[in-house]
Amino acid sequence: MAGMDNICIEMEIGHLLRALAWKLSTAESCTGGLIAHRITNIPGSSDYFDCGVVSYSNEAKIQVLGVPEDMIATHGAVSGQTAIAMAEGIRRLRKTEAGIGVTGIAGPTGGTPAKPVGLVYIAISTPGGTDFKEFLFKGEREDIKYQASQAALGMLKDVLEKAMIG
Repeated sequence: MAGMDNICIEMEIGHLLRALAWKLSTAESCTGGLIAHRITNIPGSSDYFDCGVVSYSNEAKIQVLGVPEDMIATHGAVSGQTAIAMAEGIRRLRKTEAGIGVTGIAGPTGGTPAKPVGLVYIAISTPGGTDFKEFLFKGEREDIKYQASQAALGMLKDVLEKAMIG
């Protein structure tokens, strides 16, 4: 059952964050808070979830998260650089050990040949560093949002598992 699999990843992330004694904060754009919603569906998530910011506008990315304005002007709001700045910005703002930054184009409009609908950048920032991945999801708007949230949770789980090892 797909729903149970989804709950499992959120529960696994909760167990890992608790074991590491880490707090998580999220900076979401195209997912609109879906990652924070999924994390907080787990009872007791207040033990490890600190804050979620939906920074949909460029102004919010700049003013709330500290994404450099020239970065957005040079690379665009939908870029690996911006996802990294969002993840690092929310960690810095909330003083948490883990931060997620997600930016992309959920559609159905807003895409270009260079940056099509479904293009999403996800960054995970921890004391061990920050990394990002580029994805190109297919489907309707809600499908893209869900796939992006699933990918972000998968990336976070991988990073937390590596942090547990050493």
